[in-house]
Amino acid sequence: MSVIAAFMVPHPPMIVPAVGRGSEAQVTETTGAYEEVAAEVARLRPETIIITSPHSVMYADYFHISPGSGAKGSFRSFGAPEVKFSESYDRELVSCISKMAEREGFAAGTLGERDPALDHGTMVPLWFIRQKYSGGKIVRIGLSGLPLTDHYRFGQMIARAVQETGRQVVIIASGDLSHKLQTYGPYGFAPEGPEYDKRIMDVCGRAAFGELLDFDETFCDKAAECGHRSFTVMAGVLDGIAVKATALSHQDVTGVGYGICTFYPEGSDESRYFLKEHQERIERECREKAENSDVYVRLARKAVEDWVRSRRHIPVPDDLPEEMLRERAGAFVSIHRNGRLRGCIGTITGVQDCVAEEIIQNAASASTEDPRFSPITEDELSTLEITVDVLEEPEDIASPEELDVKQYGVIVTCGMRRGLLLPNLDGVDRVEDQIRIARQKGGIGENENYSLKRFKVVRHY
Repeated sequence: MSVIAAFMVPHPPMIVPAVGRGSEAQVTETTGAYEEVAAEVARLRPETIIITSPHSVMYADYFHISPGSGAKGSFRSFGAPEVKFSESYDRELVSCISKMAEREGFAAGTLGERDPALDHGTMVPLWFIRQKYSGGKIVRIGLSGLPLTDHYRFGQMIARAVQETGRQVVIIASGDLSHKLQTYGPYGFAPEGPEYDKRIMDVCGRAAFGELLDFDETFCDKAAECGHRSFTVMAGVLDGIAVKATALSHQDVTGVGYGICTFYPEGSDESRYFLKEHQERIERECREKAENSDVYVRLARKAVEDWVRSRRHIPVPDDLPEEMLRERAGAFVSIHRNGRLRGCIGTITGVQDCVAEEIIQNAASASTEDPRFSPITEDELSTLEITVDVLEEPEDIASPEELDVKQYGVIVTCGMRRGLLLPNLDGVDRVEDQIRIARQKGGIGENENYSLKRFKVVRHY
């Protein structure tokens, strides 16, 4: 194994004295731990330092690896232009990772460079490291909006490329923890903030990397964490490897969590193929849910599977309950994978001859025609979760006071534009948010004159 160590570190610019101008005294515990990390990097003398940064170039559906021979940067935007960096990239390793991703059809590479300047998520770790170790080229990697499982898989790919090139490498997983730890902090307080920090320090302190994949993304968003995807890439690099983990420090005095942990590989370990275990568990849970789902969802699943595999609409089965064959109603089919929405298409009122036909048509459309997502592929079918919402007749309402996000969905209409949001959705806790999201879906501005309707649904699992 050519990855000789990995480090989880934060990146607050104020920890650099020229930026902090005295405020860095608040985080002396973090500074001391950071200096330990830098000393370890100097002792290890890596050929390459791979840095994953949330503040590098980031795309929703692509991992960006910085191209070229190198890059420069400074803390000018933080009031310290005299703190400068000039780093050389390990072009051979970058090329190896990119070619491997291309061969495997994985969305990663050097395309789409927007700003070649080094970001502060990269420069803060380098500020500490370069005081003690001037050797080693770097590889700078951005994160993405793809699922956590893809971040872990990308880490596995990086590990294979490191092995193929024979590099001696350290991994720097740059990322702050929650930004909502204190009421006096710049981002305020959320109860999920301290919970996130407690969990992530426990997980990383034990090197229980499989548990990184179990963090719900809505929970992470509410905690306003910064580094979870970065840590997950690092975990993927260390997949199948026994790891000695040490938690060096954790501070929350600024309202933002700063955690530092060290990880040293100790040889292969068959019990630590965490992505494989995670996928097997998810498939098992999805299979159990599918077996226990009601007739509405079983019909939608069959419609999705046949459409994805053969692009054919299944005929309406004869053995369905009478109400599915007789009644007409709008229906939404929602498809999730790994806790994330993967497709959702529906109709407000019935346009087919019966509810069953409505479900069949909308299930097929949700799997391949939702413009927000790429079409679902056959290898995803075993890990899909499907729900069906059958809509009751919408009714006009005079004001938002007549809404309840748990009980009612909302339809926002302005002229020919219309946006709809279903009730009781994860992460939508306020009427204001429900209306705002529905407006955005319909392309309706906040100050436009729009009308509201509400509706109830019967949700089938």
